[in-house]
Formats: sequence, C-alpha cells, structure tokens
Amino acid sequence: MLCAGATLPATASAAPPAPDPAPATAPAAAAAADPAYRVLAFSRTAGFRHSSIDDGLAALRELGGANNFTVDATEDPTAFTTANLARYRAVVFLSTTGDVLDGTQQTAFEQYIRAGGGYVGVHAAADTEYDWPFYAGLAGALFHSHPHNQTATVEVENRAHDATAHLGTTWQRFDEWYNYRTNPRTTAHVLASLDESSYTGGSMSGDHPIAWCKEYEGGRAFYTGGGHTDESYSEPAFRRHVLGGIRWAAGMTRADCRPENGYEPLFESGTAGWRQAGPGSFSLADSTLTSQGGLGLLWYAGRELTGDWSLKLDWRAEGDDNSGVFVGFPASDDPWSAVNNGYEIQIDATDSPDRTTGAVYGFRSADTAARDTALNPPGEWNTYEIRVTGERLEVFLNGTRINDFTNTDPARSLRQGHIGLQNHGDGDTVSFRDIRLRATGAPPVSSAVTGVNGKCLDVAGGSGVEGAQVRLWSCNGTAAQRWEVPGDGSVRALGGCLDVSGGGSADGTKVQWWTCNGTGAQKWAAQADGSLRNPQSGKCLDAEGSTWNDGTRVHLWTCHTGPNQRWTLP
Repeated sequence: MLCAGATLPATASAAPPAPDPAPATAPAAAAAADPAYRVLAFSRTAGFRHSSIDDGLAALRELGGANNFTVDATEDPTAFTTANLARYRAVVFLSTTGDVLDGTQQTAFEQYIRAGGGYVGVHAAADTEYDWPFYAGLAGALFHSHPHNQTATVEVENRAHDATAHLGTTWQRFDEWYNYRTNPRTTAHVLASLDESSYTGGSMSGDHPIAWCKEYEGGRAFYTGGGHTDESYSEPAFRRHVLGGIRWAAGMTRADCRPENGYEPLFESGTAGWRQAGPGSFSLADSTLTSQGGLGLLWYAGRELTGDWSLKLDWRAEGDDNSGVFVGFPASDDPWSAVNNGYEIQIDATDSPDRTTGAVYGFRSADTAARDTALNPPGEWNTYEIRVTGERLEVFLNGTRINDFTNTDPARSLRQGHIGLQNHGDGDTVSFRDIRLRATGAPPVSSAVTGVNGKCLDVAGGSGVEGAQVRLWSCNGTAAQRWEVPGDGSVRALGGCLDVSGGGSADGTKVQWWTCNGTGAQKWAAQADGSLRNPQSGKCLDAEGSTWNDGTRVHLWTCHTGPNQRWTLP
C-alpha cells in the first residue's frame, strides 16, 4: 500500500519497462521443505507395456528422496483397499493400460478420492479403464490415437501451477503425443497444450490439451501426456513437471484448477497499453513483470473496465514483501488517484488483518483461515481472481474465495475504472504474470462443436429453416457450424437452437434446428465423459450409425461411452 505521509509529485511518471530479449526466470526464494508424506506408484498393465516404466519409477524415487516423500511402487491391485490407500497423499498411475482394478478396488479408490486423495496420471494413464466412468472423469480425457514419436511445441498456458511455473511460454519436447477422445478444457484447467502445426498427426482441431489439473469429487487430479520415452525421466524439465503435479495432488502446494475459458490477455509478454505512474518501475523478463523501487503504480491505460468482470493474474512474493492490485480508479498518472478513488487488494501476508494478503486494504480483512489454507509461501506462485458483480467484489486465491466486499461509497464505483499493479518501494519484490480479463456481460464465444472423426456439428442447408436436420460435416468455419453455449442450457447457431423434435425421448428421435423457445427439448448438459445430455429425456446427442461420414444425422439415443456421443463445445 502507498503509505500515509509519503510524498510523491502529483504527475510523476516513468517510462514503461523495455522487454528483456533474454527470457530467464527471475530468481525466487527457496521454498520451505514439504512435510514428509507417502506416494503410491501404480504401474500395472493389462495392455501395451511401456519400457519407460522402470525409468519412471526410478525417477519418482529420486524425486521423493530429494523432496521429502516416500514412494511405494506396486503392480498389485490388492493395494487398493480403503485402509492401505489412506496411507498415501497421492496415487500415481504411471503408464497403466487396460483394466487394472476390479469393482471392489475401484470402489476403494473412488472413496479415497472423495475423501480428499490425489491422483497423478502419467502418459498411458489415459489408456486405462475405459469402462469406468469415474476414472474417465478423474483422468479428464482418454486415449484415442497417436502419431509416430517426434518433437513438438508445447504451449504453456498456465505458469502459476507448480508443474509448469518453471517452464517458459513454450517448451520443445520429443515424445509420443496422444490424441484424446474428448477435449478436457470444459471440465479441467489446461496447463499446457500442443501446437498441432509444429508436428504431424495431431487430430484435435487445433485445441490440443496435453497437461491439466482439476478438483474432482472432493479430490485432486493432475494428468500429463508426456512420459512415453525412457529419456523423458532423465529430462530435468519433465521431472520437475511431474514433481509439481505430485506436490499439487498431494496438497503440498495450491493452484487455481477451475476450468478457465473466455479470458483475454491484458499482459502476456509485452507492456503495450500499460503506463507507469509515480517513481520506480517494473522489470520485464521471461514474460514476467517484477517490481523495483517505488512508491508507484503500473496501470492499464488500454482499457477502462465497465460493468461486470473477472480479472485473473498470477503473482509471487520473494519474501515478506508488499504490493497490491488496484481496481476501480480513474485514468491518471498520479498513483495517489488509485489510492483515493479505487480499492486495493493487498499482497503482504504479515501486515495487520485489514492490510494483509487478500484484504481490501483498509476496508475489509480477508477470511484469514481460508487465506492461510490457500496461500503458497514466498518463492511460489499464487493466482488471484478479482471478480466484480455490480458493486460486489469477490477475491479468490488459488481458486478459494477469501474475501467478499460490497462497495457502499457513492464516490467510488467498482463498475467503472482501471486496474493497476503496485511497486511499493525498495526491498519489496513482487512479480506478476499472465494478467487476463473476462467481461462477464460479454456475448458467448461462437465456435465449432466437434464430434467423432473430427467432424463438425452442422445445420443442413445453413439457412435456419425450422426442422432442418442437424448433422456431421467436415469442418468449414461457416455460420452453420458456429455454435454458442450461452449458459442457459441451450446450444445455438444461426440465431436458433439445437432441438429434440417434438420434445421426444425415444431412441432415434430427430435432433434439429428450431427457433429458440426455452423448453426442455432445447436444454443440454455437458457431462464429464464428453457426452451432451438432454435432461428432459435423459438421453444423449448421438451421431447415427457406425461410419460417421459427411451427412451423418445426429439424433437422440440412450447414453453410452461410444465415441459418437462425445462432443467438444466452444
């Protein structure tokens, strides 16, 4: 916070930081050692067996020895009992394949996850237990196919999670790159994805997640598609990636693993649109802003936030440092304008309750018990979500709500103003990454709905005539294939809705385009297994037959786990 009594010139300013052409991670304080815990590594195979399993187990043991956890390795499914699983903070499925657990063992593992256990899936863990819906939801997506081993570009989408914070914005790796039966983006937080243009054989229409995390039925689930090759497990970056997944699944570090869609970047790697108010500045290296000197403020002049919105950003303190995020202030190169007209969400874990991390500085303390549980220590990254609805401001730390404040000051408004990052002063070093905004009142994103064989959901004729058959067709980007999911249960294209003819429920009932009317025939619910269910009938959107070429009709059918009922929504 800008401290009372400090003096700043009213119009002091500094040039925005110049990019550092050499991407190097800023030094971070060493994190305190995790308390000792145990991990179960399970590598049973009932299908293809990867030669890399032995190297993977050796790597897990080495990581455990260096990071205070003990690894028990087994291929014996009888280890999956309620009493035995309770000994472990996380269970690693290391390139398991096929049906590896019986019904009793599956039930024990489900109970373990629901009691707060952790799951880590590595590579062929996605080629496991196809007929167990709970596992499909836990893993996030299951294996479909793969091309030959080759080098690909991994795009790192989240650099706050402990599994990816050590990586740059891209990561070149040689591995076997899986295609998945469904896209996990709607149910998991994608940490990294593949650039399908960087290699051959990707079949996920350009949106190809390869690592993700999710909260699942009371537990935590992390999956990475890497790890096919023996060499993966001697690769320092990949080993650190797996370690971060284990630490998060075991509850040793926190992250925001809620699904995230619809955000636009305000800062990714350059400072276009940002201006420095007051003394001090921010350095820029490795797509990371780091405060230096002060008292000042780097504020986003490129856009004034109006209406309802959600702001997310990642931050890291080096030690007992002070900074904050200002919202709701008018455009000004005087940093005191933000203090006097806006609100600050504080970063300083050791200050007084109304001035500590998560507090609306000087106005409302954070829920310190929830904050302390959610907060990562100095040297590790944290994620804030600052959400404004009307004059209500909610603060989420690593996915946990820690503050709920309502503005009642008529001289201030959360619904109109700018955002800024504080550089508090010499000795206060706080870094920021990946600042992104979602205007929650914005119209929904319009995009393709893809299904089996990579075909797109298409309105026949493209003319929007009531009763037009909805079908599969090769993706072409036309309006007949651009669908919206506005959040009211409908799925829309061409100004109309995906509709069950006559509100029927019989297998084979036609699914068509119809004027939107809000009835149960036009309500759809995305399921964790990728299916799209019509709650009124209890049945699923299904591509007819078994060949699924251009022109294949879609209709209503009893829900099952076949690929012709798996859909990827916008």
